Amino acid sequence: MESSNTALLIIDMINDFNFEHGTILAEKALIIAQQIQLLKKQCEKENIPIIYINDHYNLWQAELIKVIDYCRNKKSEPVIDKIKPDDSDYFLIKPRHSAFYGTALQTLLSQLHVKQLILTGIAGNICVLFTANDAYMREYPLLIPDNCIASVDDEDNQYAIRMMENVMSAKIFTFKENTSISTLSFS
Repeated sequence: MESSNTALLIIDMINDFNFEHGTILAEKALIIAQQIQLLKKQCEKENIPIIYINDHYNLWQAELIKVIDYCRNKKSEPVIDKIKPDDSDYFLIKPRHSAFYGTALQTLLSQLHVKQLILTGIAGNICVLFTANDAYMREYPLLIPDNCIASVDDEDNQYAIRMMENVMSAKIFTFKENTSISTLSFS
């Protein structure tokens, strides 16, 4: 099967939620995890690469199992169990908010011949937004499923989505099961 020119980025969904308002974000992450999982299945059907990009938690070996084990707790377990990567998925760690900063993401996207990105994950107003900005600066068209992004504050999340649409020319959509990604693409 021919490779897609689109990639799905799943940002910071492997998370320990051990921070101020972490319980609130864990609840919201569980809701979007269901939608991201459906989107991921659709991407698999369309041969779209799936790339998890995650905070490193000072575990610089970039080993998925170490990060999952570190993050697993009562708050995070339902989210992790629903959304954890499969063997065919890519997994990168990031040191800061943007998935591009200090990572091999740009090289991986180039090797996969990716020309546009679907961004999902948490927090919409921080790591997803910073990643969207860096992707936009690298001239990647952006597809943003608004029901696959969450922030602690819903108003902040909506503001981030508006910024991605109005400033970064992102195509905003609500993902529904079996929605063909190729019908949403820019190319």
